[in-house]
Amino acid sequence: MARRKAVAQKNRNAPSWATSLRSNANMELKRKVRLVTEQNVIDKPSPVEDFPMRKWSIVIYIVGEDGEEHPADCFQKVVYNLHPSFENPTQTFTKPPFRCENEGWGEFDMTIDCYITEKSKQSLSHDLNFAKNRYDAEHTVSFKNPSQALQQILRETGPLPSDDDRLKKKGGAGKKGAQKYDYEKIAQALEKLDEDDLLRVIQIINDNKTADTYIKSDVDGELTPASPGVDLLSGQFSLRWEVEGPAWYQQQTT
Repeated sequence: MARRKAVAQKNRNAPSWATSLRSNANMELKRKVRLVTEQNVIDKPSPVEDFPMRKWSIVIYIVGEDGEEHPADCFQKVVYNLHPSFENPTQTFTKPPFRCENEGWGEFDMTIDCYITEKSKQSLSHDLNFAKNRYDAEHTVSFKNPSQALQQILRETGPLPSDDDRLKKKGGAGKKGAQKYDYEKIAQALEKLDEDDLLRVIQIINDNKTADTYIKSDVDGELTPASPGVDLLSGQFSLRWEVEGPAWYQQQTT
């Protein structure tokens, strides 16, 4: 009866994925965007005296925790809004590193629109100048309530707030897992259970398994501990177990 109450109480609790959705509802992630500009004088006539023609390019990266550059896969497309004197002043690119390359003689300010989705964008101001052959400019961008797919992309450039919770849970689980248990006593207790009780134990394990729980079937299998989650002796949800197949239980009841 105690076990049934414990299972019923467990079922009344909100599922973990629902809790995860609530915690992500107000998530805001920040990342640094690096604009890398390169320019060089080229051997072409300039329409303006004393202002040589130049070839310039801009590429975009996401900056990691250690300053390393990652592809800006978090953006679906990037739109460069150049000086109106250009023949094609609005230039769109859909693949990292979103390289924009042009020729010209003058410096100017531009706006770069980085689209996270078709309707959501981050606008960056950029100063195109010829003081150096290469220079970097960094901006901070925000991602509000990112989708699961976008979270996975951003995780490659740095941790997410939810990752801290996982580490804490794993740390607590490790401490519990370090405890010692009398496995012979557990096996003896299981042998005394009838078939219905054994099936109920299996159900408890299956109901409370997580991504860290591994269950496999083996006719020659035996009961072994895996990771925290279910305690078979007390019926409390404090240890998870790895059970190698229902066949082992059937052998004990025949």
